[in-house]
Amino acid sequence: MRLEEKLTAASGVYFDGVLIDSLQTPFQLIEVFDTPDLGKLMRIDGANMVSERDEFFYHENLIHPAAIAHPAPREVLIIGGGDGGSLEEILKHREIERVVLAELDGGVIEMAKKHFSSVHRGAFVDPRVEIRIGDGMAFVRESGQRFDLIYLDLTDPIGPVEALYTQTFYADCKRALNPGGALVLHIGSPFSHAERVKSSMENLRGIFAKVTPWFVHIPMYGATWGFACASDYLDPHAFSSTEVDARLTNRNVGQRQFYNGDMHTAMLGLPEYVRAALG
Repeated sequence: MRLEEKLTAASGVYFDGVLIDSLQTPFQLIEVFDTPDLGKLMRIDGANMVSERDEFFYHENLIHPAAIAHPAPREVLIIGGGDGGSLEEILKHREIERVVLAELDGGVIEMAKKHFSSVHRGAFVDPRVEIRIGDGMAFVRESGQRFDLIYLDLTDPIGPVEALYTQTFYADCKRALNPGGALVLHIGSPFSHAERVKSSMENLRGIFAKVTPWFVHIPMYGATWGFACASDYLDPHAFSSTEVDARLTNRNVGQRQFYNGDMHTAMLGLPEYVRAALG
């Protein structure tokens, strides 16, 4: 079976795969395929979400740049992230005392536990983890809890999840941050989604004093993909490659396939077309 996913109306990416499991939840259709190139691959409503072989490109680079820039992250909130990949990465930082994973659809976690142990590596049962099945937006607004880092590990801003990519929700997240904290999210492809990237950056800059983007090629997406750290204080640019490597060593952040000090500084460099896309 050919698993196609569009990047734009006229371009996209595909992988061949065989369906091995599926689950229809009240929210969405979750499917797992076995593919020659990416191993097991999870799709939600026909969109590629995570694969065994390339997940580190996304999860390591969503999590570590802001976590390393923070002097001592202890309390973390992940909204979405039901595959457990982001959870597994943040738990590598030994300062972490508590992580709340707020996932709307428990079916995603169920399928991840069943098929993607190489992605989450047992992170769901770590004693530092609290799993909350429900609306992450409501949790931020109603719980009154504060965090050092908030990660939005979400699907693209289409449909109901679009409300989590607005200045209103970014402001809610800012109020839920401890002093010195940061909000981190993915912002799309600067080549295929230039307007989305630009508007995301503008919305974040309307709420936070410092917004730092970085860009990485994601094989499963077939594109260079953007991430951003939004904060009034935290600045990943403030660290040299040597300082990043030292923090990784001091925190005993192991089992990485992509992220290190050299890549930290390289990702933060912006080519001219990206500068233009960001306005």
